[in-house]
Amino acid sequence: MLDVCLLGCGGMMPLPYRWLTALMTRFNGSSMLIDCGEGTQIAIKEKGWSFKPIDVICFTHYHGDHISGLPGLLLTMGNADRREPLTLIGPKGLERVVKALRVIAPELPFPIITREIEGNEQIFELNGYRLKAFKVNHNVLCYGYSIEIDRAGKFDVNRAKEQNIPQMYWSVLQKGESVETSEGTLTPDMVLGPPRKGIKVTYTTDTRPTNSILENAKESDLFICEGMYGEKEKISKAIEYKHMMFHEAAQLAKDANVKEMWLTHYSPSLIKPEEYMDEVQSIFPSAKAGKDKMSKELMFE
Repeated sequence: MLDVCLLGCGGMMPLPYRWLTALMTRFNGSSMLIDCGEGTQIAIKEKGWSFKPIDVICFTHYHGDHISGLPGLLLTMGNADRREPLTLIGPKGLERVVKALRVIAPELPFPIITREIEGNEQIFELNGYRLKAFKVNHNVLCYGYSIEIDRAGKFDVNRAKEQNIPQMYWSVLQKGESVETSEGTLTPDMVLGPPRKGIKVTYTTDTRPTNSILENAKESDLFICEGMYGEKEKISKAIEYKHMMFHEAAQLAKDANVKEMWLTHYSPSLIKPEEYMDEVQSIFPSAKAGKDKMSKELMFE
């Protein structure tokens, strides 16, 4: 099971009724944060989730509304006497940006590991899931992310018995691990059927529509996509500043054949995004206007 929470859905500046864009996921005892704008700590507290299991923080890019909450969050983690390492992932320049922000959080009781994304795409294997970063099209270097959790094939008891595999090894093989015995190596493919459908979530913001989004969002269970503007007359502004319209996000969701889409990263001038959802849902019916603390539990089929 993967827990997903859109902590905030605002762009540019936090508002009394809308926190800045941040996404938090929970899987197998660990938590990941994507983007950390001003106010993210409050959003986590309001949701009732914990800072403690956060072991990975990813950044789409280094505009203030996506990273300015980091120093305060680091201090909170330090004050909670955290000792475990924290991994930060982001575009090139991450180490320099984090070093600058840590002027106000210089001493922490835990190590920070920075991993800068190289090239147009990069895959990170973390805590039982696969994180893929892919380049999008903003006015600074910016990436989207896909989170994928694989699911092994079903354990075949008959095959295990036919091969005289001792029952003491079944649970290990079922977890996808090999076993060394005096008679040779037992591998998971000896007792598992074909891989079953896993879980996939794709998150992207601050970008124009791109083929990289389309390709990486394909067949996602949940697609969280920027919708900076709902008003059609703002298309020229979206193009100039490299943001996305509601209807463009809906078309991406449709073309990528995702199960569900949430819009996020609204302009501060967009007070009621739900007023523009009729057109969005005419293109992609399973679209929702994202709201702060909107969450979903994604289960294996």
